[in-house]
Amino acid sequence: MPEFAELLEGYRRFRSHAYADQRERYDRLASHGQSPKLMVIACSDSRVDPAQVFDVDPGQVFVVRNVAALVPPFETTPGLHGVSAALEFAVQVLKVRQIVVMGHGMCGGCKAALTQELHGTQPGEGGFIANWISMLDGRRDAVIAKHGATGREAERAMEYEGVKVSLENLRTFPCVQAGEADGSLVLRGAFFAIVDGVLHLLDEQTGEFLPAD
Repeated sequence: MPEFAELLEGYRRFRSHAYADQRERYDRLASHGQSPKLMVIACSDSRVDPAQVFDVDPGQVFVVRNVAALVPPFETTPGLHGVSAALEFAVQVLKVRQIVVMGHGMCGGCKAALTQELHGTQPGEGGFIANWISMLDGRRDAVIAKHGATGREAERAMEYEGVKVSLENLRTFPCVQAGEADGSLVLRGAFFAIVDGVLHLLDEQTGEFLPAD
């Protein structure tokens, strides 16, 4: 696990190489602002960095990361709606043309949703996570009925369901509904398998995740 001193060493390498190599791009981003046309909603898991998976340059994708890559449904209740605020900014201000929800293998949040191991815990002691992943509660019984309550097959099924839930919740936002209706916005589901590095794409017609070409 890197200590902060190691992070600083990485920063120095970045300044000497990556930043220097792309100085023109950074200057342009600084002077003209960002204009990414693609948003990625991914998990906070340290093993799944969208910029690495998709091999993109700075300024190309607008990324939101949280536990299990979940999107809450649209609501207007008072509160701090981080994902909703980022989505609103991406769609209405940046005018992104595509939103990709990317789940991944060995997701701790999806596993916890399947096992309910954090059920009943207090905020600050697991309760915040439990409340967040409760968005998957409606899929647990169907996954268990088909795949059992434990094991990688069941976990993978819940990981797939997480992507589908987020896509469904995205479609409850008026700005997303309007974008899909007029063709200015496309939603996609994806899944990155850490074990072999293969990206799978969701076929929404069949509900199946298939390896990307």
